[in-house]
Amino acid sequence: MKMEAFTVDNIPLIKKGDNIAGMICRNAEIRNNDIVVIASTIVAKAEGRMFRLEDIEAKEEARRIADEHRADPRLIQAVLDRSCEVLMDFPILLVETKNGHVCIKAGIDGSNVEKGYLADLPEDPDASAAGIGKAVEQISGKNVSVIVTDTNGRAFKIGQTGIAIGLYRIHPIKNWIGKKDLFGNTLEITQESVADEIAGTANLLMGEGDGGNPVVIVRGLEMRSEKDTSVKEMYRPDKEDLIKKGLRSLRHN
Repeated sequence: MKMEAFTVDNIPLIKKGDNIAGMICRNAEIRNNDIVVIASTIVAKAEGRMFRLEDIEAKEEARRIADEHRADPRLIQAVLDRSCEVLMDFPILLVETKNGHVCIKAGIDGSNVEKGYLADLPEDPDASAAGIGKAVEQISGKNVSVIVTDTNGRAFKIGQTGIAIGLYRIHPIKNWIGKKDLFGNTLEITQESVADEIAGTANLLMGEGDGGNPVVIVRGLEMRSEKDTSVKEMYRPDKEDLIKKGLRSLRHN
């Protein structure tokens, strides 16, 4: 197996209503089974998912958490408005978003956006990935997969990495259970998080600073699915999530 990964250059600063699929197809030769990896920030911008703190009024809970963080209570209110559960409110504000993604501050980001504005995550990242993927396929005449990414920290390790938050035509997990290892032993628990691995690979090329490239094409993996897919396939069922159970226990004690 051979994999290639390369940036799609000449993507301009994105504004609300911009056609990301058209930009990708104008600046790259699309081939069958390409995986188009797109940073969530430009998806959010194209969808108009930008807001200003001055338009938000903080409530009591937001003010309480903001006092602990020495943060703007309007920002905390924005996080709470986008969350279905607060898993930890101090020393970090870790939440589960309404779409099921667990992250710090609901993924709200002030980097690579215009002064005075903050960017949300896409409201439905799977739908965003599907919309762009279908448009790329229509323009190019090729079959593709799409991964929308964000950067997240990892428990127990320093630093952030790219992860998948929305998918089109690619399953996030490769299941090795029941297959044999090098010595003929049957694998019992191995489930490979391929979507996150691809997102992390793309993040190496995207960069995080002012020279960043928000779109990367990964070629050669042949992972396109003919079925509908969702990032939620990789979310651990709530009843099996020991970390969530532990965090809830700490909050309620």
